[in-house]
Amino acid sequence: MTTEVKAPVDRVWAVWSDLEAMPKWMRWIESVKTLDDPDLTDWTLAAQGFRFHWKARITQRVEAQQLHWESVGGLPTKGGVRFYVEQPDRTAVKLTVTYELPGVLAPLMEPTILGGIVTKELQANLDRFRDLVEQGGAAHA
Repeated sequence: MTTEVKAPVDRVWAVWSDLEAMPKWMRWIESVKTLDDPDLTDWTLAAQGFRFHWKARITQRVEAQQLHWESVGGLPTKGGVRFYVEQPDRTAVKLTVTYELPGVLAPLMEPTILGGIVTKELQANLDRFRDLVEQGGAAHA
């Protein structure tokens, strides 16, 4: 999934890397807490009456360029986000996420249908992120 943000890459990075603020623009994410290790976070997802909890570790961080993570127990997920300078005041954001269907949902959902729902929701999250940045919200930048 991708979106283009009308803002400099440093601003876009600052908003994205404020992980605890993600529930402001990621609808299914209820909370993100940074743990004692700054590369380890505790996540709670709540959607459609289900709640999932997991920890994630940042596996690669390159300031204003990319951030990659993977889960440590709980909901199996990993992903990355990359930031591309299109112009000094315009940044492309590309998000990649992979996940495994939790066992409790497997008998209830057709994986291809769930994949479509998740993809649509992630794109909507990116669009909310873009709008938040362009309106000057969140982050300490």
